[in-house]
Amino acid sequence: MTNILYLRRAVKNAIAQILAVLAAVFGIFWLLWILWTTLKMGITALTPALFTQMTPPPGEEGGGMLNAFFGSAVMSLLGIVLGTPIGVLAGTYLSEYADRHWIGGVIRFVNDILLSAPSIVLGLFVYTLVVMRMGHFSALAGAISLALIALPVVVRTTDEMLRLVPRQMREAALSLGIPQWKVITQVLYRSALPGIVTGILLALARISGETAPLLFTALNNQYWTTDLLAPMANVPVVIFQFAMSPYDGWHALAWAGAFVLTLFVLVVSLIARAIVARNRMHHD
Repeated sequence: MTNILYLRRAVKNAIAQILAVLAAVFGIFWLLWILWTTLKMGITALTPALFTQMTPPPGEEGGGMLNAFFGSAVMSLLGIVLGTPIGVLAGTYLSEYADRHWIGGVIRFVNDILLSAPSIVLGLFVYTLVVMRMGHFSALAGAISLALIALPVVVRTTDEMLRLVPRQMREAALSLGIPQWKVITQVLYRSALPGIVTGILLALARISGETAPLLFTALNNQYWTTDLLAPMANVPVVIFQFAMSPYDGWHALAWAGAFVLTLFVLVVSLIARAIVARNRMHHD
């Protein structure tokens, strides 16, 4: 009887492992296919000019996406700068002050809704709240829309990482007479820092490829600009506009930009995973 039970468990375990491997291979296959397709279609535009020249005017051959890369970097980083402090503070409140209160459940529910909300809805919200009041598109409005997308990711990650810190650490610190704010900043944040940083990186990877909210907020700019109150070029919108154009040169630039953007998201995601893996090894 024991041998039969052991055999059943071994068979089930083998089947589960095979299915897990097949699922992993299935996901990696599509990822490699996307990377290969974007590389093949945009390889003619993957030259130093892509990173050193501005987006070309209609009908002109050559050019690059320097202003678009700069605009995406500025708005994505500004979105992270705006969203991270609010997200970390909100996640801290949920974990340390509202964990056992009904308001905590309500905030988590609303945050989950915001986490799954379509980005175009957030873009329209910022368009109504900022763009219409300013009277024109701007990089600042684009950064605000990206911050709203990153915010729930940071809130969820901070909340979960702080709740994973053993309660004994809180009790030990409080028993020494340390104020709670010092316990949070000097004990809990240090323990949860790798997880919080991982959440911030994942939020950066998500917002770097958003197109819909930027269409309603930052729009585009063919020229180089550092003015946050003016429209600013960005990679997702340039890819969208170039892909819809009738020019072959623009199509190649769109594929090249898509490849660089996909590669960036992949690298950031791998860095986030590496931080998590390193933290687990450290605790083990």
